[in-house]
Amino acid sequence: MKKALLQKVKRGEISFHEIDKTLDPNASIELRRTAVSELTGTSFNHISNYSLDVENVTKRNIENMIGAIQVPLGVAGPLRIKGEYAIGDYYIPLATTEGALVASAHRGCSAITFSGGANVRIFKDEMTRAPVFRTKNIIGAKKLADWVDANFLMLKQKAESTTRFGELLSINAFTTGRTVYLRFSYNTKDAMGMNMVTIATDAAVDLILSRNDVELVALSGNMCSDKKPAAINTILGRGKTVSADVFMVKETISEILKTTPEKMAEVSYSKNLLGSARAGSLGFNAHAANIAAAMFIACGQDAAHVVEASNAITTMELTDEGLYCSVTLPSLNVGTVGGGTRISTQQECLNMMGVAGAGDPPGTNAKKLAEIIAAAVLAGEISLIGALAARHLARAHAALGR
Repeated sequence: MKKALLQKVKRGEISFHEIDKTLDPNASIELRRTAVSELTGTSFNHISNYSLDVENVTKRNIENMIGAIQVPLGVAGPLRIKGEYAIGDYYIPLATTEGALVASAHRGCSAITFSGGANVRIFKDEMTRAPVFRTKNIIGAKKLADWVDANFLMLKQKAESTTRFGELLSINAFTTGRTVYLRFSYNTKDAMGMNMVTIATDAAVDLILSRNDVELVALSGNMCSDKKPAAINTILGRGKTVSADVFMVKETISEILKTTPEKMAEVSYSKNLLGSARAGSLGFNAHAANIAAAMFIACGQDAAHVVEASNAITTMELTDEGLYCSVTLPSLNVGTVGGGTRISTQQECLNMMGVAGAGDPPGTNAKKLAEIIAAAVLAGEISLIGALAARHLARAHAALGR
């Protein structure tokens, strides 16, 4: 039976996803892998080795599964954090193939911890979805915007009827001619929340369409803005808007980073601020995406949201004692339930930091994870700026990352 099924798959008579209707998950994976191996002439000696719970992963995380990719996992720390949710010393899991990254993050963690720890605060927590509508003319556009303002509570009730934990916070209208974008903002508690807000907004859209003479163009009109560089996320925020800072004295900078506060401040100003502005960048930082990506992969976050995490602003200012360092991430989209956080390997990384699953009260674990990531990004910024100031970057990559 399997041989006949394999031949049908190879001939294109049965699609990859249809195999699941005939075989159990493990057999389906093996058959797909064999088909791809024979069709491409590739031997799969490694992607077939994994410890994932296939039953759960194939139901919720992946389609047409043929195996798993392994990414090396390193650890940095301890990193001392003085947040509202993350308080204490944490070991930071980093999944990456970039040599020198974990070593750099570890050095930044040492500098922060030696300085007494990083302060971290979350200023905003909202996940967005922005459907786009077409009206007859600008008169209709104004009527729609006014109707949404006047009927917010009714729309809130409709949207929240689809979720146990989601809370609709606001709806902001943006118009271009007769086109209207409605930016729905939600508190999604411990979930990153994209699926939650999509389903909730879809229900609210049904109500809007039933009461207004308008046409829905698309459930997402890019005013959200999801997984793309966007000024609106830098200005209004998306996910968690979180900041971390630390004061470092001259002796710490000299001993750990092998440079001076003056040199680091000059590098940060010329690179993070002037250089980014001259390049027209939305991210005014050294390499925030590096740490965010490594932690996202390790902790089961949606890796595409690294685009939004990179909208970070890093500052370094001279003080009488040394250097004030900060990083602000206006759009950090993370969660501790749902998505890839269910996968066993990622669960272990979340458990390492005490943030796996739902928090008590709801939302506290996701906020704790956001604070830890922000502090880790700050560690990465401090270490790289220090390396550039001391002219150690090329030397480190030559030794660790070639």
